[in-house]
This record gives sequence, structure tokens and C-alpha cells, in this order.
Amino acid sequence: MKSLKSLLSAFSHFLSRLLSRLLFMVLSMSALLGFSAYSAANPSVGDPAPDFQLMGSDGNTYTISQFKGVKPVVIAFFPKAFTGG
Repeated sequence: MKSLKSLLSAFSHFLSRLLSRLLFMVLSMSALLGFSAYSAANPSVGDPAPDFQLMGSDGNTYTISQFKGVKPVVIAFFPKAFTGG
């Protein structure tokens, strides 16, 4: 008959494997659900831009709907502007 120490060791190993598999399954499902939500919420190339608002460099807030049918809109991002990087 196995000793209590070896039974506890086997049980600990079993729990460790079970928890790692559960964690893998949860992370996989989260990634799949997140990806499907991301792709469903974002327009594809050629789709009309959704209406949103941004603050311009002049401090005013602008919406895409303000310019629809009036003139083309270009949105430029400068992620390292005014940073030390």
C-alpha cells in the first residue's frame, strides 16, 4: 500500500495538471471571444467610418458626421510626438 506522502504527491500532481488545463481552456476561450468581438465591432477596409469624435490639435472637438459629404477627412496619429521616446 502506498504511503500517505506518495498519495498526496500524486494528488498534488493531478491538481496541478487539472488547474493548468483549466487555465489554458479559459485563456483560449477568452482569446477566441475577444477576437470575435474585436472583428465584429471594427469596420473592414472600404466600410464607411463609424461616427466618432476626437479633439483636434486646436483644442476643438470634431465629429466625422460634421464633414460627411463636405470634404475628405484624414486622421493622423503621432504616438511619439511630445514624448521623450
